[in-house]
Amino acid sequence: MLAVEDLDVSVAGAPVLRGVTLAVRPGEMVCLVGRNGAGKTTLMKSLMGQHRPTGGRILWQGKSIVGSAPHEIARLGIGFSPEESEVFASLSVEQNIAFPTWVRRSAKPAAERIDLAYLVFPKLKECLHRGGSELSGGERKMVSIARALTLDPDMLLLDEPFEGLSPAIIPTIAAGIASIRDAGRAILMAESNVQHIPEYVSRVNVIERGEIVFDGQVAEARRDPSVRQIVSGLS
Repeated sequence: MLAVEDLDVSVAGAPVLRGVTLAVRPGEMVCLVGRNGAGKTTLMKSLMGQHRPTGGRILWQGKSIVGSAPHEIARLGIGFSPEESEVFASLSVEQNIAFPTWVRRSAKPAAERIDLAYLVFPKLKECLHRGGSELSGGERKMVSIARALTLDPDMLLLDEPFEGLSPAIIPTIAAGIASIRDAGRAILMAESNVQHIPEYVSRVNVIERGEIVFDGQVAEARRDPSVRQIVSGLS
C-alpha cells in the first residue's frame, strides 16, 4: 500500500530524514515512535507532499507520489490529521466534517461517510453548530480526525493525536482510533509518548535523528537494548 524507500528530506537546507525506509500494508496500524525533533512530523508532511524529498521514493499503491500536491495525494486516498489539528475556524463542526465529501468523490455516499465520522466520535454531535474557533483542544482533535475519515481514505496519517490533550479526553480519542483500525483502515500514527502506543498496533518503527533504527513488534523493541534506551526516554 505505502512504501517509503531510502527517503532523504531536508528542511531549510538542513537534512532531517536520512535513508528512511518503512511500509504500511492494507489494514495495518503502524506506530512511528521517536523523540520530539526526531523527524516524525517531517516524514508525515513529506508523505502529504508538503516537503519535497532530496532522495529516495514514496510509493502509494505501487506508484510514485513524489512531486504530487497535497490535494492530489488526498484524492488518491490518504487522509491526514496534523499535530496542530488545523480545523477551519470559520466553519462549523458540521461543515468541517462534511467538507471532504465536497472535494473527493468515492464509492460511498456522502451521508454514509459523514455518519461514520459521528459513529467514531459521537461526542461531536453535541457541538455540530459551533465554529472551529470555539472548540477545545480535544474537540479540535476529534474534528480533525473525523474530517480526515470522511475523505473515505484507504489510509490515515495521524500526527501526535494525543499531544497536549487533557488526560480526560485521551480515552475518547483512543477509542475512536481503535474503531477506525477495527474497520480495516490502514493507519500510520506518529507518537512521542510511549505510553500512548496502543497494544493492538501491528508494528512499531522507531525513529532517531532522522533514521529508522527499529521495525518490529513493541515487545521486540523493548527487548532490544539500544532501542529500549530510546523508547524508555519517551514519556
